Amino acid sequence: MSLVVVAALALTAACATGLSQPDDERKRVVTTFTVIADMARAVAGDRIAVESITKPGAEIHEYEPTPSDMLRAAKADLVLDNGLGLERWFDRFVQRSEARHVTVTEGVPPMPIRSGEYRGKANPHAWMSPRTARTYVTNIRDAFVRLDPAGAHVFRANAEAYLRQLDEIDRYLRDELATLPESHRALVTCEGAFSYLARDAGLQEAYLWPVNSDSEGTPQQIRATTQFVREHGVPAVFCESTVNDKAQQQVARETGARLGATLYVDSLSGPDGPVPTYLDLLRHDARAIVEGLRGGAR
Repeated sequence: MSLVVVAALALTAACATGLSQPDDERKRVVTTFTVIADMARAVAGDRIAVESITKPGAEIHEYEPTPSDMLRAAKADLVLDNGLGLERWFDRFVQRSEARHVTVTEGVPPMPIRSGEYRGKANPHAWMSPRTARTYVTNIRDAFVRLDPAGAHVFRANAEAYLRQLDEIDRYLRDELATLPESHRALVTCEGAFSYLARDAGLQEAYLWPVNSDSEGTPQQIRATTQFVREHGVPAVFCESTVNDKAQQQVARETGARLGATLYVDSLSGPDGPVPTYLDLLRHDARAIVEGLRGGAR
């Protein structure tokens, strides 16, 4: 095989894994999942190379780091994690890395999980509220200023522009929900990943199971959710992209509610999918929730 072909294959492999090239002198940041990586890239601009350990579509809760993941962390200048118990594998991961790490939920008042195996523990899905996500962005900004002080003006300007977009999504959701009958302002999902969003948007919340990989779709969960939907006259129920919606389909059949558009939580899609960026994810979910509760077609 020629040297040209070898070099081309090496470049292709590096691009596929998200690894920066040897002549890239930028600082390198590794994140635990795609949502944080996308936020970080928006704040970093071109000054910092950012890559996610998990790939689009991956289930984050029970992820098992690979040897190549460990190598990425070992070569990183900074590791960003969500915290609040989301990455149960993270302690083992950072034990093998000397990189500094920042938990991007630092300063977020945690909401407790209300039921199941993790009852009383922090709900980790704080990024699902655009209002709470402001803390993620400011923590990322401050971490990058410390990592690359010469780029402080870039990070601050990018973060400010990003915060404005988060505020726009937050206003859209709250304004649209305010036009609905109060009885329709309830969000029923498969996973209990929307507690922060529901609180900030003024929605009642119900779900089948609290955390993915917990007991999912048991008869007791279906019965309790069905009762909630009936009692509140909820017009639509939802499920997330990384789980099976069979149990929620049963809730919909038994109550006459519609099964709304798929929601995205733990992972972005690929570049050609419906939610290639975190802002796309928030906008998609906000529109899906509003249209579902308003009575729009799936």
